[in-house]
Amino acid sequence: MIKEAIILAGGLGTRLRSAVPELPKCMAPVGGRPFIGYVTDYFRGQGIEHFIFALGYKSDYFDDFFAAAFPSGGYSVSLEQEPLGTGGAIRQACGLAKTDTALILNGDTFYHIALAELSAFHAGKDADCSLCLKPMRDFDRFGVVELDEEQRVSQFREKQHYAAGLINGGVYALNTGRFRALDLPEKFSFEKEYLEKGDHRLYGLVQDHYFIDIGIPEDYQRVQDEINQLL
Repeated sequence: MIKEAIILAGGLGTRLRSAVPELPKCMAPVGGRPFIGYVTDYFRGQGIEHFIFALGYKSDYFDDFFAAAFPSGGYSVSLEQEPLGTGGAIRQACGLAKTDTALILNGDTFYHIALAELSAFHAGKDADCSLCLKPMRDFDRFGVVELDEEQRVSQFREKQHYAAGLINGGVYALNTGRFRALDLPEKFSFEKEYLEKGDHRLYGLVQDHYFIDIGIPEDYQRVQDEINQLL
């Protein structure tokens, strides 16, 4: 069972700046508390015991949140001195991992996955990385992931309008040791330069549960009305 999670929370949040000008986007208030608090509450309930926060932009804004949400510890901070991209941020945070497998999360996305199912799937496939895939209909904001008959990722398709498809929900089970052993640059995109390149054992698990990414103002406003979905 996966017991620790790396949360990417160092993004600049440029698309959300018109709605939340001062804060990192995962700290945007929802129902009077930071959005990221709903994420950590949910995954703590799923069995995560140690959270590693990959921080950069305005990291001091997290101090009060840590004091309130983690009064007894149970978290570490991986601080970027300069932007490393999602891949560099994950690799640096993997250095603080205590186990061989970590859950990778985006701090501005809430995806109601079943962690026990993902843990068993990842171990059963002996995967380097297992992606949680959300079925969607009539969309153009996301690319599509295709699987073969063994649920191995066969193709990533670019963003365009799709009538239906599986999107990458931004939640992964990652073998931290194998990932750190790869010859990758210091700064890189996890999605473009790891997931979409190289001969990795990538598998996809379909999880048709509540999903929202607050990275754009429209969805940030929508989540205010859907707060019961986060509890």
